[in-house]
Amino acid sequence: MAACTKCGAPLLEGAGFCGSCGAPVGAPAAVPPAGPAAGPAAATTGSSGLTPNVAGALAYFTIIPAIIFLVVEPYNKDRFIKFHAFQSLFFNLAWVVLVIGMMIVGFILAWIPVIGWILDLLLWLAIGLGGFALWVYTMYQAYNEKKFMLPVIGKLAEQQASR
Repeated sequence: MAACTKCGAPLLEGAGFCGSCGAPVGAPAAVPPAGPAAGPAAATTGSSGLTPNVAGALAYFTIIPAIIFLVVEPYNKDRFIKFHAFQSLFFNLAWVVLVIGMMIVGFILAWIPVIGWILDLLLWLAIGLGGFALWVYTMYQAYNEKKFMLPVIGKLAEQQASR
């Protein structure tokens, strides 16, 4: 009985391919790369599956993808992805500060009967919809491979990404 030249598994008579590894029968055995040079070359040829525009857009979902893109190896080398990850982190931080400020304003407005509550509701609605629209717009710009810089946050993100 014949054996596969690649994996050594027994071959059935008349088989055109090995049933174990799928190599064509009669094909020369693949020589595995030797030495330490094979490790980094194999790592750099592998595909991460995400293009920079998709990774940049995903960085805006929450702080978790932004942090992952700043830590994980193929993404933390790309300046475009780093810029959007830092801008996302700074945007989320600014959003938390804004919400805390709105809570304080809402507490003060709550002392004004009816009108204060209506003003508080309108402020929350305007800031919430505006923040949502800005969040979607930044993701859209990142997906279209554009570097949309938010007024103050964008400069900070650019400085951090260039490091």
